[in-house]
Amino acid sequence: MASVRRWRTLFLVVAVWLVGMWYFFDERDAQPFKDETPISSATVHWSKHPDRYPVTSPISLPTNKPKAKIPNIQLSPAPKEDASARKVRETRLAAVKDSFRHSWNGYKQNAWLHDEVSPLTGKSNNPFGGWAATLVDALDTLWIMDLKDEFKQAVLACERIDFTTTETTNINVFETTIRYLGGFLAAYELSDKQYPTLLKKATEVGELLMCAFDTPNRMPIARWSWKDYAAGVAQTAPQQVLVSEIGSLSLEFTKLSQLTGDMKYYDAVQRISDAFEKAQDTTRLPGMWPVVVDASKPAFDSDTFFTLGGMSDSLYEYFPKQYLLLGGALEQPRLLYEGFVDVAKRHLFQRALNPQNMPLLVSGDVRVSGKGDDTEIVFHPRGQHLTCFTGGMLGIAGRIFSRPSDLVVAEQLTNACVWSYNSTASGIGAEIYQFVPCGGVDDSQTGEKCAYSDTKWREAVRQSWKPRSEDDAPETEAETKGIAQEVDLIIKQRRVPPGFVDVPDRRYILRPEAIESVFIMYRITGDPTWMEKAWQMFSVIEKASRTNIAAAALEDVTKAQPVQVDSMESFWLAETLKYFYLVFASWDTIDLDKWVLNTEAHPLRRPDT
Repeated sequence: MASVRRWRTLFLVVAVWLVGMWYFFDERDAQPFKDETPISSATVHWSKHPDRYPVTSPISLPTNKPKAKIPNIQLSPAPKEDASARKVRETRLAAVKDSFRHSWNGYKQNAWLHDEVSPLTGKSNNPFGGWAATLVDALDTLWIMDLKDEFKQAVLACERIDFTTTETTNINVFETTIRYLGGFLAAYELSDKQYPTLLKKATEVGELLMCAFDTPNRMPIARWSWKDYAAGVAQTAPQQVLVSEIGSLSLEFTKLSQLTGDMKYYDAVQRISDAFEKAQDTTRLPGMWPVVVDASKPAFDSDTFFTLGGMSDSLYEYFPKQYLLLGGALEQPRLLYEGFVDVAKRHLFQRALNPQNMPLLVSGDVRVSGKGDDTEIVFHPRGQHLTCFTGGMLGIAGRIFSRPSDLVVAEQLTNACVWSYNSTASGIGAEIYQFVPCGGVDDSQTGEKCAYSDTKWREAVRQSWKPRSEDDAPETEAETKGIAQEVDLIIKQRRVPPGFVDVPDRRYILRPEAIESVFIMYRITGDPTWMEKAWQMFSVIEKASRTNIAAAALEDVTKAQPVQVDSMESFWLAETLKYFYLVFASWDTIDLDKWVLNTEAHPLRRPDT
């Protein structure tokens, strides 16, 4: 009988277990996502070591009062709208929100707690440490779009992210800062500090990142080998580092010090700012910094390539924003901005030939050769989607630093990005394109030089593909005809839009920079035409990128129907759709006179002024 009782007991235990598991899995299946276990299977965990190169007297946040009140960025009062205009705006707002919810649900259902979802196959990807980048990046967007239940659920999930381990060999300090640290800080402040978990997680990320600063000169290791650190290997800042990766950490670290009262985070980035200030007039293009710098010294004079595009962009973007985050209490960010922007206007900004004869400016690249009197600055007319942030940057700086001429330049830079969208067969801007330059910002002959004709455009295409110097012998009639046919073939085969020379990188990877500047220009001016431009951009992007799961990057925007690519970076939810939403949201939603957005569009509260 004892044996029977044991079997009965075992049977009851198994039955209870099966019922419990049925209930558990039934409840899980009722949820709109897969609540998976923490994704990292790595067995090595890091713990913070005592600093080899400690800071004994950290630099403190400035406490002095600003010399004057910072001028408003946004138009005040808000632009008026009648009932009809409001209905249109709110309908468009709902469409953007629906797009966000579609992609968010696709992430939840297929890649919860992973970095990204693959929008065509539903697979998960982990390019940013495997710490749920899309979830953290989208936290503040959930709050802004009034998806509060989703927000609370995401905050709970954040508690399971383990920042002490990763399957990634090297941690990208810049990407981790702007996505994770910025994401947690913004969500914490936007939700009125109701969720202590968010500040706790932000501090965890801050402590992780501070380990990369433990070098002899306290300059950070941009691609940080956390396993070497865990093993006790001594660290040195790299001799080659991208300038944006070392120079775009200030907002997030400053905000962490503001919220925690621990000055070590602000000290870490202020030392970098001091190094940039010291070197600003000693580079190969004084006023600006090259793409690659030596962080081990630090030194800024070896590289000869300068751009506001990829690998440099957010360095420059953060100067006026750091000024705002510090409430104008520190003059250094303003001086750094004013020290570079006139150099960029003189050497990097060029007018673009276009069939509509609009006043457009594109930020290109320059290569510097020689030194002193033998210095030669060569301009490369290469437009990038990444440089489309410049319009918004000059707009904000033009307002807060009382530089009205910058506002004109800001409008022309932003309109050039809109033009780059409208010029392609898909209506979407390419990653990189080459244009026909026809004069500088202050060129008095610009009107004549930039008067469009097919002849000018075709000759520019021809020079790009088959350069002809002034010393060449005159062409025969047959040669001229043959070259014209070659140009026709190039334009047709490569789908080169009028005013362009080529489109070497035809992708659209769901980038936000163009709509970012459109949003800022709308808030500065209140001009409703910016809303129309935004809606046109959103409409074509939504149509081309939407998949059954989420939204996909596009292979070639010069085609009317671009092929989709199985990739959706987290900035689609963190930035692109957020900026589209803010264009159509109420005027006080993320008021730019109360918030400053980091380069991942995470809003950080400005000090009361």
